[in-house]
Amino acid sequence: MTSATDQFQGPVQSLLEQIGAMADGFFKLLPLLAIALVVIVITWLIAKGGRQLVDRITDKTEIRPSLKSLVDTLVTILVWVVGLLIAATILLPGLTPASLLAGLGLGAVAIGFAFQDIFENFLAGVLIMIRKKMRIGDVISCQGIEGRVEHITLRETHVRRLSNEVTIVPNSMLFKNPVEIFTDDSERRHEVVVGVSYDTDLEEAREVIRTAMEATEGVITDKRIDIFAFEFGDFSMNFRVRWWAGSQPIDMHRTRDAVVRSVKRALDDAGIEIPFPYVTHTFKEPVPLIPMARPDEVDQPSSGD
Repeated sequence: MTSATDQFQGPVQSLLEQIGAMADGFFKLLPLLAIALVVIVITWLIAKGGRQLVDRITDKTEIRPSLKSLVDTLVTILVWVVGLLIAATILLPGLTPASLLAGLGLGAVAIGFAFQDIFENFLAGVLIMIRKKMRIGDVISCQGIEGRVEHITLRETHVRRLSNEVTIVPNSMLFKNPVEIFTDDSERRHEVVVGVSYDTDLEEAREVIRTAMEATEGVITDKRIDIFAFEFGDFSMNFRVRWWAGSQPIDMHRTRDAVVRSVKRALDDAGIEIPFPYVTHTFKEPVPLIPMARPDEVDQPSSGD
């Protein structure tokens, strides 16, 4: 009986000793844990103060909002990486900064393979924020997506379509593919096709269109207005009319509406026809029919021939 009790008490005693050792280790670790927590709190305060300092510095410059956001993010990441490294070395005294950096290097390689798309979008976002083109508020078109840039983050860009839907576009897509920026400048050239009838004096029509264009509201008359006869159409002689106006989509619609109405009114006043599709039927003189002889009327060859 005594031996059975001893056999039962042996594992229990060993378990109690292990629990006691763990408790002693935990209590010994409490001061280091408290210091590490203090370091984390200080890191949070420094990161917050660093962002405020960066904001004050960047507010005095003409830096773009997207680049300002990038600087804030990079400063925050740098402060937190340093703070967490310090806290880890305090909590685990056997851990050195060199071993931490080595472990981070190996971990970065593994994480890089696992999250390749995320890091690709991250780097593309950094490069998009650094380059001067494509600012927040620009109207762009890329791979069938057209709209206004509303927000740029390190991973994605929010493009609000002109019909008010928001499309979240990965930054790598905007970085790898051609992007049309319609509002890169405040002015943009627009065009419309005007057709006149074939019996119209083209020089007269050109002058009528030019006079109408110069009097149209929204058309920038300081820049050249182009009126080119460029095509023999199916029903009309076609002019390509080009003018300069604002680069916003609403400017394009407003000036195009004004140009079409103004040119139509001017051509009507000048008596110049704007033709519509019609069909011309041409009838030729009838060809006289030659009567064909019946087979019994055809001369039969004589037997002597």
